[in-house]
Amino acid sequence: MMKKAERLNAMQRYAYRKRHFTLRELMDEFEISRSTAIRSIQSLEELGLPLFAEHGRLGGYRVLDTASLPPVSFTNDEVLSLYFAMQALRSLSGDPFRVSFASIHAKFLDVISEEQRKQIEHFEHRIAFYPDESAEPGDYLEELLQAAVRGEVLKIRYAAKKKTLEPSADRAKNKLDSARGPLTHVHSSTRRIQPFAVYAARGYWYCRAYDLDKKEYRVFRCDRVLSAEPIIDEPIPDLLPFDLRDAHTLRQTSPEAIPFRCSVSPDSVTRLRRSLYPSMKLDIPDDPAADALLSGTYEPQETDFMLAFLAGFGSTIRILEPDNLREQLRDYYLRLIEQL
Repeated sequence: MMKKAERLNAMQRYAYRKRHFTLRELMDEFEISRSTAIRSIQSLEELGLPLFAEHGRLGGYRVLDTASLPPVSFTNDEVLSLYFAMQALRSLSGDPFRVSFASIHAKFLDVISEEQRKQIEHFEHRIAFYPDESAEPGDYLEELLQAAVRGEVLKIRYAAKKKTLEPSADRAKNKLDSARGPLTHVHSSTRRIQPFAVYAARGYWYCRAYDLDKKEYRVFRCDRVLSAEPIIDEPIPDLLPFDLRDAHTLRQTSPEAIPFRCSVSPDSVTRLRRSLYPSMKLDIPDDPAADALLSGTYEPQETDFMLAFLAGFGSTIRILEPDNLREQLRDYYLRLIEQL
């Protein structure tokens, strides 16, 4: 049910939009009783809404013609939701719409409060998504993002990778259910996590977080989160400043991990950003015509994965080091050619 303050705020916008309305219309619009509608009218007048009553068969309430809607205020959650939606404008900043995202972004920051502006600064590098790429968000994406922005600890119930499905024709139905929401028959575990970023990649939303029970950095698929609620556990202070730019530093590597560096042509930067793994970091230069730098580490047992990953970008990625990885990629291409 809508709270009184929210209802009055919505009624005020309704009155300015309609300019003239009856008590019955107000009752129908907000699904309230006659007595509640009358009390609401009185409250709106006390708040300064310039209303006057018109009697007769076509009577009702009218807003003075000279009155204009006062500035609209937004809650912190609404500001984050609006900012989230604004990111979609980045994909429309060129033809055919020629929307200036930078201009809208600057105006938006000018009209929100200082507290909300600081919250946006925390928000900016804690989410990454691409409007033209469909991704499964799950039911708790907002809670995970809000926890990342606020530095909260969550208790989540997380679905195991392997799900227990019915052994009959219900298997097809369960697959459909898994696309719509959590399965009934599913192995799950309870985790205490401290999220610090969410991002969309390869058709799913992911949450980067620190697992307080396992005491290690983990990546959780958001659609596998079956429940999420804030708890009173104190967050780890050293992790509060972390965001997407720092994720690669939290991955625990073995002494045998192999460092690598690659140059990336500008044509592949956008696609590569959507495919990065926690072990990888992409440094993009200010000059849009210059090559970017992909760096990170991989374990020896991950060599085949690295070769397939790099091969997917063809000649737009050039291995700078190690030399051994370059030779292995050359052999990988030769094996592919032999199979043609």
